[in-house]
Amino acid sequence: MKIVVAVHKPSRLPEDALYLPVQVGAALHPPLAIPGLARDDTGLSISEKNPNYCELTALYWAWKNLPGEYLGLAHYRRYFAARRTGADKWARIAKQQDIAPLLEECGVVLPVKRNYWIETNYSQYVHAHHARDLDETRAILAECWPDYLPAFDRVMGRTSGHRFNMFVMRRDLLDAYCTWLFDVLFRLERRLDISGYSANDARVFGFVSERLLDVWLETNQVVYREMPVVFTEKQNWLKKGTAFLKRKFVGKS
Repeated sequence: MKIVVAVHKPSRLPEDALYLPVQVGAALHPPLAIPGLARDDTGLSISEKNPNYCELTALYWAWKNLPGEYLGLAHYRRYFAARRTGADKWARIAKQQDIAPLLEECGVVLPVKRNYWIETNYSQYVHAHHARDLDETRAILAECWPDYLPAFDRVMGRTSGHRFNMFVMRRDLLDAYCTWLFDVLFRLERRLDISGYSANDARVFGFVSERLLDVWLETNQVVYREMPVVFTEKQNWLKKGTAFLKRKFVGKS
């Protein structure tokens, strides 16, 4: 098992062989001085797409270049967490022995769902980004993968979903998921004009992929288990909550 950790700046990282730090967008930036760091611009890669694909360039690199029965994706400040009471944030980061029993039951481990309560997955996205991102994605599914449309519509109408592009998957499931996901996203990239997008909205393919994971899981009836997530950097929940409500009732700035 190996979990790649998407990194774009010098950061503290877990001291555990389970985790492999990968510099994302390495084709566009100088090397980071991090021991044991891999780069997403070696072998088969889409490193140059990082401004639009975010951590997915690390996922693509791992999928195409790393061996292993199980592969996962995490972030330099966000990891799966074990339920260790009284432990500090870094001690709570999941180890292989925390994750392996869950994978033996199913084959996929995901973060606990995020609930928006007063927003659907669709409305939350369009209040924060551009409706055409998801509308064009739906059109692509209708044309190329119509079996995925029922799940897409159900997922878009819900108020909760798995976020962060975080997971650990058995290799056969990862192969199937990544083959489908990147096919959808590459088609979307060819059809979507993002020349006028802000730098944040231009991360569109990373954002859309977060909404597609549940669509793929549900359509293929993939059984999964969930784990909590630990944030190693301080979260300003008041700021996040205020921005969330502002986008809903005022619109994105």
